[in-house]
Amino acid sequence: MQGELIPVTSDNIVGEAAKIKIEGYKFITISCIEIDVLNLELLYHFDKNLTLRTFKLNVPKDSHIQSISPVYFAAFLVENEIQDLFGLKFKGLPIDYDGTFYLASEVRTTPFCRYMIDESKKSVEST
Repeated sequence: MQGELIPVTSDNIVGEAAKIKIEGYKFITISCIEIDVLNLELLYHFDKNLTLRTFKLNVPKDSHIQSISPVYFAAFLVENEIQDLFGLKFKGLPIDYDGTFYLASEVRTTPFCRYMIDESKKSVEST
């Protein structure tokens, strides 16, 4: 399988996703990685005839990223999962579980992050 890593920005992620959909690429998933105390890396994976294209997007944890689900509807599932597990928010989700996709409403932490942003204090705390 061949692959290509393409840097994108939060401003052009939806447009880039639309372009490769027109080219015939299928959405696979989104990987999320905690880079440091304030930042996450999103890897959007797409496939066409065993050729992998991956969009790389680095974002602050407290940012709101535009959902690609208007282009690839199935993306709403993994975007909700990332909201639960990493605390990153997505704008424009057609179905937004608002942090309760996997976790009980009583649990409001981000289990896959060593650090989390405390919205009430706007500070970073170690978990």
